[in-house]
Amino acid sequence: MPLSHIEHVLIQTSDMAATRDWYVRVLGFRVGPNPDFKFPVCWLYLGEQDVIHITEGGAQVSENRKRYVGQESAATEGSGVIDHVAFRCTGLAQMLEHLTALGVPFKRRQVNDQGLYQLFLFDPNGVKVELNFANSEARGIRPELMASDLPG
Repeated sequence: MPLSHIEHVLIQTSDMAATRDWYVRVLGFRVGPNPDFKFPVCWLYLGEQDVIHITEGGAQVSENRKRYVGQESAATEGSGVIDHVAFRCTGLAQMLEHLTALGVPFKRRQVNDQGLYQLFLFDPNGVKVELNFANSEARGIRPELMASDLPG
């Protein structure tokens, strides 16, 4: 069940365009492809790696976002805009056993068009952690929700 690296950070904002443009203009990120989650999202890349994910935050978050990712903070400024930290992982079955044995609650999600099986859990401080596994590891392991099942 090894974690290999931090994969991305999700920033929620009341102005996706201004946030996107700042990271592109000031830090040299580029806008790249992202899956269709049925809620607004913009992925920013360094080289070939998506590093920052931007989505709507605040009080007007879509129901699809709340169902898929959740929303622990309605903040649109300060460190409360960091919704979660994501890690790339291998060993899905072992991680599921490990979390279950420890009694750590988690949610199972799947993104078909990206080939990604996701676990969402919380650290002791309430920080959301996303663990990403290749869909090929998820054969026979049903998610609780698939992004493609959200209303479009």
